[in-house]
Formats: sequence, structure tokens, C-alpha cells
Amino acid sequence: MKFLQDIKIVSLALNAPGPAAAMRLVKMGAECIKVEPPSGDLLKSAAPAWYAELTENQKVVALDLKTGEGREQLHQFLSDANLLITSFRPSALQRLGVDWETLHAKYPRLCVVSIIGYPAPEEEVPGHDLTYQAKLGLLQPPEMPVTLHADMAGAERCVSAALELLLHFTRTGEAGHIYVSLYEALQDFTGPLAAGLTAPGGMLRDGFAFYSIYQAAEGWIALGALEPVFVKRLVDELQMTSLLRDDPRKELEQVFRTRTAGEWEQWARDRDLPIVEIRTP
Repeated sequence: MKFLQDIKIVSLALNAPGPAAAMRLVKMGAECIKVEPPSGDLLKSAAPAWYAELTENQKVVALDLKTGEGREQLHQFLSDANLLITSFRPSALQRLGVDWETLHAKYPRLCVVSIIGYPAPEEEVPGHDLTYQAKLGLLQPPEMPVTLHADMAGAERCVSAALELLLHFTRTGEAGHIYVSLYEALQDFTGPLAAGLTAPGGMLRDGFAFYSIYQAAEGWIALGALEPVFVKRLVDELQMTSLLRDDPRKELEQVFRTRTAGEWEQWARDRDLPIVEIRTP
């Protein structure tokens, strides 16, 4: 069932967060018009296949919003839209005449989700996924992050905000506006780190031998035997009760070197155990 059928979205959002959110909403049944500048979305040239996936079943239109003609066409799209998604800084939205106050006065039924980097009062400070991860202590220099954690967390937060606004409008007839900060979205995702769970010495970092990474005869495996039932099953299947001693890490290191990572994954699958081969990007 398409729960957002008949919902019309206009997206001015570029790069990853907004398009990823729009894709999710379209999969729920919404219609979306993606408005891009004449130069296009950088994501299209950087990752063509992913861009195609994110814009599937959407109408992509190139408009120069710095011209009267471009703004007029945009307002035609907005006249019957339910939701607008943006990813410009507030000052840029004001210059283009698409800030919340202006739009709400003209289209009282239009809900707006504004994706920004940092929350107020730093909403004008420039940033990207890399800088948000750096500021929150998620990088291990000189390695670059393996994925866009802030962007994808922000995309999910954008979806939640959109659904919140649409539900509120359905109940009250009042449109609303929500800022989605990519930095804040990522900060919420770092809760386990801040709580010490995934910090050095934490149970889910290196403090529990049955939840760890081990080298196999070929490759590496991830062991996720967090619950006692999995620990017991692993011990029983390996027939190694000695693993129940204080620190079984060295014994686990030795036993996992007896098979390849792929063999361990199949062995675990046959025994309903959470062990998988580590795939690298």
C-alpha cells in the first residue's frame, strides 16, 4: 500500500541527504519534482548510478532560480504541493524568496523541511558530512570515512520530519516548518559512543571477546555473539568450555585461524550463529 499517494513534493535539495529522503517518500507513494540548477546536481557526476536510483520515478527539472522565469516556474510547482524540501542555508533561501515566512504567507497549506548543517545559531556555518564526522570525533586520521553517516542520518531525520508535518496537517489543517540539522542527526547517532558502549574499553568496542573481529585463515570475520544463548551455542559447537573463562580472546584468535572467513560464515549459518565474513568496500 502506498500511504503517501496523492502527496506532492517539490525538492530543491542537492547532494545526498535531500534526494535520499525524497526517494524514501516516493517509495511510500508520493510524487516528487526535483528542481536543480542549470549546472545540475553534483551527485549526478560523482555517482551516476546512485543518482539514478535516488531520482527514480521523479520529475527532474532544471531551473535558474536567480531569474524571474525560473522562480515563476518554481512557484507553479509549489502552488499545489504538500511539501517542500530544501538544503540551502537560510540566507540563500531568503535571497531566493523561498524562506518559510514568505512561502507560508503565499501557500498556507505547504509544509517545509529545511535541511541545514549546524543548528541555530550556527545555521550559516558551512559544512559537509566529512566536517560533521570530524567535529563529533568519528574519524581516524588519515583514513576517510567509509560512508556518509551524517548525510544518511539526516536523510532519515528528514523523512521523519516530513511525516510529522504531514500528519500534523492532516489532523489540524495547519502547515509547519522543521529544520533538520545534519550535525544534530549524526550527533544523535553517536549516542552509543558518548555513553561509552562503543568507546575504547566499551562492551561493543573491545571489552567483550564474543563481540569482536578476528582474523581467519584467509580474511577476517565479525563475531556478534552478544546474547548468552549465542555464547553458549558457540562454546557447545566448538566443544571448548574453556572459552567461558575470564578472557577467551586468545583462544578465539587461535580457533578462528583454522578456517577461512567464508567457511566460518557458512559454519555459523548452519548453526544459527551470528558470524559473517568481513567484506571490504
